[in-house]
Amino acid sequence: MTRSDVEFLSNGTRCAAWLFRPVDAIAPLPCVVMAHGFSAVREQRLDAYAERFTQAGMAVLLFDYRHFGASDGAPRQLLSIRRQLQDWHAAIAYARRLPDIDPRRIALFGSSLSGGHVLTMASRDPAIAAVVAQVPMCDGLRNLPPLGLAHLTRLTLAGLYDAARALIGLSPFYIAAAGDPGSWSAMAAPDALPWFQSVTPEGSTWVNRVCARIALLYGTYRPIAGVRRIECPTLYCIGEHDLHLAPAHLAHTAAGRTPQAEVKTYPCGHFGLYTGPLWEEAVADQTKFLARNLL
Repeated sequence: MTRSDVEFLSNGTRCAAWLFRPVDAIAPLPCVVMAHGFSAVREQRLDAYAERFTQAGMAVLLFDYRHFGASDGAPRQLLSIRRQLQDWHAAIAYARRLPDIDPRRIALFGSSLSGGHVLTMASRDPAIAAVVAQVPMCDGLRNLPPLGLAHLTRLTLAGLYDAARALIGLSPFYIAAAGDPGSWSAMAAPDALPWFQSVTPEGSTWVNRVCARIALLYGTYRPIAGVRRIECPTLYCIGEHDLHLAPAHLAHTAAGRTPQAEVKTYPCGHFGLYTGPLWEEAVADQTKFLARNLL
């Protein structure tokens, strides 16, 4: 297996990526395009998934969004769903242009927020060959009530303040991406910050903050609205104890509307599939699914 640094442009801004290739594989190769969830960057365990997929004979393109990680973009830590979907479009187009990649065998892998992104992209691109959506964010509108009125109020106030500063040309107002319950953070859950701390290697590009304006638009993002249009096999990996960040029942609803859905469930919360025995189980399920549909 080899890993090389590559880059592509998304609306004129450089996105940094790693391209994984299996050794001695016969071209053209299938390719899995991957990116992380809310505020996370590629070195926070997605490289481990990429290595497993590559060992099975697939190439992998793993990228950071604009404004995050090793990619360019100002202001930093700006989480724009519209821009992230543009980055997915650019990454897929880049993968399809690579000389040793089969453009007809492009699969998508996303987790958490990017689990919603891959559902959205597949609903728009009938040429996608397969999708893996791990603990996917499926319905921002229905995801808001479990967060609680007090937390939603804090996020809305912060979002309005950040948006007002942006309108008059001031620097962003940031909130923590992950924090303790009751804090001014986007993910105020007991297991959120400990998870980020446990998977962030020394020298990582991850920063625990986001521009607060994302709070004003998160509820309008509803990948579930387009899943009936997905034409390719789609694997949903659902943490059955995920109650707040990407509620399991919403993922089950989305899977029920997806024409070629397969569902795997695991006894864990939102962050339980990234490490340990459940990661081994989930990545094995995902690798088998991708190999069956790409190789």
